[in-house]
Amino acid sequence: MHTLSPAPTGAERASASGEHASIGSVLLEMGKITPENAERVLRMQKELGIRFGEAAIKLGLITDADIQQVLARQFDYPYLLEGESKFSPKLVAAYQPFTPQVEALRAVRSQLMLRWFTQGRKALAVVSLDEEDGGSIFAANLAVVFSQLGEQTLLVDGNLRAPSQQQIFDLGNGLGLSDILAGRAGQEAVSRIDSFVALSVLPSGTLPPNPQELLGRDTFRNLSADLEQRYDVVLYDAPPFATGADALPLVARAGGVIIVVRKNRSRYNDIAALSDRIAQSGAQIVGTVLVDH
Repeated sequence: MHTLSPAPTGAERASASGEHASIGSVLLEMGKITPENAERVLRMQKELGIRFGEAAIKLGLITDADIQQVLARQFDYPYLLEGESKFSPKLVAAYQPFTPQVEALRAVRSQLMLRWFTQGRKALAVVSLDEEDGGSIFAANLAVVFSQLGEQTLLVDGNLRAPSQQQIFDLGNGLGLSDILAGRAGQEAVSRIDSFVALSVLPSGTLPPNPQELLGRDTFRNLSADLEQRYDVVLYDAPPFATGADALPLVARAGGVIIVVRKNRSRYNDIAALSDRIAQSGAQIVGTVLVDH
């Protein structure tokens, strides 16, 4: 969080002049201030011997939240202010990156980096028992925090019956995974999420009549291998196991699985049965995440 500091000494002002210009230019680029307002800020900064951001706040042109966002951009840690985009408000890693909930997401990310991705693996599937467990929104938030780490991250919506990621990221209903697997599209179906430094999403695409067969083809194996060459992290939002066996070929191809279960809802016997089916597919359960909403 940006804090206002006492007036700096002359030496501090001289060494910070580059910082002022940088913050000012980012504020201009973001449309937070106009060139005319920037002149007012510079005059106050010079008169009072304070930082550019502090002067802009004193003039009522920006808020502390604006300064936080500028600093995040300077340190390649982008996030969004509420109302700034049409992304789902449940994308807390994008809108509320400094909350305990997102700190917990970053802790999960750290564990996955240590236990899975640092071992040369690139892919991981996120699965849940049923739709209401929140597996898709967890996968979306996990993809955001991986991208905030600077990892070139691809989120693939592997739910070819009831997909979610196009709504979460406001992508519309264009081409996606199913279209690539059917030979109707190529890599242009991947959407770069410009609000973040290193995040892309491959939506599900056209809803096919044969999702399980599509995911079981050699085409999917070849595509997955290609994606792992192009990206540092490939996260698959797998369909819930309660909807059928569609998730099995996807999980087997990813090789690693993180299970999302819901507090006071998911039953132990169901989780055990899910774990057995994952093991039978040859995939490894990397971890289990308990969500309480």
